Amino acid sequence: MRGRHGSSVRAAGFTMVELIVVLILVGILGAIGAARFFDRAGFDAAAFGDQSAAMLRYAQKLAIAQRRKVYVQTSTSGLSLCYASASPCGTADRVPAPSGANSGSSATRAFCTGGGAYDPAWDCEGVPTGATLSLNPGAPGNMYFDGLGRPYLAGDSGDSSFVALTLTIKGDDVTRTVSVAQETGYVF
Repeated sequence: MRGRHGSSVRAAGFTMVELIVVLILVGILGAIGAARFFDRAGFDAAAFGDQSAAMLRYAQKLAIAQRRKVYVQTSTSGLSLCYASASPCGTADRVPAPSGANSGSSATRAFCTGGGAYDPAWDCEGVPTGATLSLNPGAPGNMYFDGLGRPYLAGDSGDSSFVALTLTIKGDDVTRTVSVAQETGYVF
């Protein structure tokens, strides 16, 4: 191709080799990125860890605001909040979810039946598929916060024998730890 003054000018554009290299790189990056979207265990574990901490904080704040006991029932399958120590929690004793409904995931629907039908308004969450929940050795299955926000074991009637509660949530390469302090009930 000749320019106006007779000098040689190269046409603008990409060569076939450059286009093929770019397509190969985009394909490799796409394959890596797509794998992260299909493996949700790590994301679900992190979200459940945050949600568990929020539920424990809500139970403590609700106990203080209403000046009554709020029970936290924990197991390796999930967490639920109740106004009574009975397990499973009766329909009248279920703490309503602050947003009006729980997540409604398949794990939550399976865990939050409470011995009957699934209740979407109950503040109850099941451990997501691909994630695991473990309690610290010797941790209580049930505990409560009193009207001052202090933690107690479910069977305590006088002084608190609550030592600590630590939930460890794992999924994929993600590990979240949620703890309740012994004396103050501080959730961290």
